[in-house]
Amino acid sequence: MADAFFTCRKNVLLAKSTSTQIEGIFAATRGKLVQEEQEALLQQWLEEGAGSSSASESAPVVGNLSAASTSTWLEGSELLMSSLSDLNSAPEVVWCASQQLTELCALASSEPQDHAETKLEKLPEETVAVVGSAPWAALVPQADHQIAGCATISVEGLNEDPAVLAWSLAGGTEMVPTEPPAWPTQDAVQFCPLPAEVPYHEILWRDWEDLSVQPCELELVSKKNPLFEFRVMSYNILAQDLVEQGHALYVHCHPDILNWDYRFPNILQEIQHWDPDVLCLQEVQENHYREQLEPTFVKMGFACFYKRRTGRKTDGCAVCYKQSRFQLITVSPIEYFRPGIDVLNRDNVGLVLLLQPLLPEGLDLKAVSPLCVANTHVLFNPRRGDIKLAQMALLLAEIDKIAKTAEGQYYPVILCGDLNSVPDSPLYKFIRNGQLSYQGMPAWKVSGQEDLSQQLHSRKLLSPLWPSSLGVTDNCQYVTVCQPKKQGRRKYSRDFLLQFHFCDVACERPPELVFLEGVTDAKPDPPPYWPKNTAPVNDPDLQMLIPRSAGVIQHGLNLTSVYSHFLPQRGRPEVTTMPMGLGATVDYIFYSAEPVMNGNRGGRRLYRDGVLKLLGRLSLLSEDILLLANGLPNPFCSSDHLCLLASFGLEISSLGEG
Repeated sequence: MADAFFTCRKNVLLAKSTSTQIEGIFAATRGKLVQEEQEALLQQWLEEGAGSSSASESAPVVGNLSAASTSTWLEGSELLMSSLSDLNSAPEVVWCASQQLTELCALASSEPQDHAETKLEKLPEETVAVVGSAPWAALVPQADHQIAGCATISVEGLNEDPAVLAWSLAGGTEMVPTEPPAWPTQDAVQFCPLPAEVPYHEILWRDWEDLSVQPCELELVSKKNPLFEFRVMSYNILAQDLVEQGHALYVHCHPDILNWDYRFPNILQEIQHWDPDVLCLQEVQENHYREQLEPTFVKMGFACFYKRRTGRKTDGCAVCYKQSRFQLITVSPIEYFRPGIDVLNRDNVGLVLLLQPLLPEGLDLKAVSPLCVANTHVLFNPRRGDIKLAQMALLLAEIDKIAKTAEGQYYPVILCGDLNSVPDSPLYKFIRNGQLSYQGMPAWKVSGQEDLSQQLHSRKLLSPLWPSSLGVTDNCQYVTVCQPKKQGRRKYSRDFLLQFHFCDVACERPPELVFLEGVTDAKPDPPPYWPKNTAPVNDPDLQMLIPRSAGVIQHGLNLTSVYSHFLPQRGRPEVTTMPMGLGATVDYIFYSAEPVMNGNRGGRRLYRDGVLKLLGRLSLLSEDILLLANGLPNPFCSSDHLCLLASFGLEISSLGEG
């Protein structure tokens, strides 16, 4: 109930207070108000609403609803602290401010403008705020106010705090207008009005999708191999320093909702509601992490690891896991900046953890596989796809080192992050299909963020993409890992190694070679037994023999995406962020799966669940829906990205006694 009161208080203050007042009030720690303070604040709000004009006592009746009744139904803390079910059953609060707004608009449209203004002046402050000239007090708080005090909200199946209504697991029918409002320009800041009958929580409703396809099969699997179930969240929470450095990106937002003191409680509340077991965060500002996020997460039972971006950057990546569900085996931070290497001259970072799931008492820990969790934030610049690929290759090499077993297999992997690349871009296909031929590819094309095909003299990718001095092969593995364990041992016969005489490099004529017709101009044909497929070579010794000039990079982790990137019920693509009003998917959760034999559809590798099973996910939204909420951030979503959430199950292979 304390959270519900906090939400109601926040919404009313937004409607009635200046930004200075809001910052002062919300600087205090939430949830510490005593009963006397709550009643005093309620009385203050009522006096402000009724004392602004003497007309509140004798206001004209509009649609059978007087201003006196407007104050009466909000009187006292009992209503604010009541449950939503009580509000639904109370006949005296079945109406709400949206009805007044509808009737006022009808009056305004049927009379001259000056007459309408005269009538508005006689109404109480709460009503004037709905149709007045102040866009922020009129629009956003009105929608929030409905959520706190209007009985028209459907609460069927909800038994949770009303403060987390916006992130409810329960599904609901969306009530949205057909035409989204126009996006504001930088020259004129506009605030897109939300219809009073459509509150934010209905517009931004996100359903939980149960992906247990066949209940009978799941029951059969559960009997044979019980599952260790856990949730993973990936969330770019928008560093405050980046907000202040890029005001042009947030001209559509009221300054109050961009304040960290406003955003932090919202972000924290969202994380607490979804209750992930593993939390991967991007754009985490270092001072906020040290002073607020880490202490709060530790109290919630998390163990936290953080890596700040190199150079003068103030944000970075964090990975947190519940100590009651996992224990740490190893952690490896990654810096993508490498002096002297052009494709690795940026300050982005990543984190790779190897975690051991904790089973109930009496079960052997070896019965369930360790889990590798990686988190990263790749370079944004759409024109430097070469840097993005090099950064991803370094991350995959680190995952290969951490997640590889003694037998040469891999532990299950979950890769989260803001990759600044759209679905079906070459970088996305490289991660999902395990291979990419990049020779001659325009650098802007790698991420698919922008179409720069008309640009003259665009940068093109040439092999090798990074120098050998980096110590990473084109199979995204460290050279030290690929080297044979016993140096000097001849593993292959001379005849086998001679086959490499027919590789592309061996068949190229050296430019300094003197041309002799019939002697140095002939290109030998490969023998019939020479392999012609392009499947990844997994043998470390053979990888060292493959020439790096082929312009192909690959990896063997077999990763697929949690999300399909398309909303079939709406016929629109999914969106995870909205820079300048344009929706895009750049945030991902990839996980280990088993490739289907001969499963290749249009160059897209097909997968099925293996040891790690995808059980469910939190649905994403489309661009038109987010436009109705005035984009991102907004009063409910305090980042310019949506959070991603997925539920997984790890097979427990044995139930032997520990």
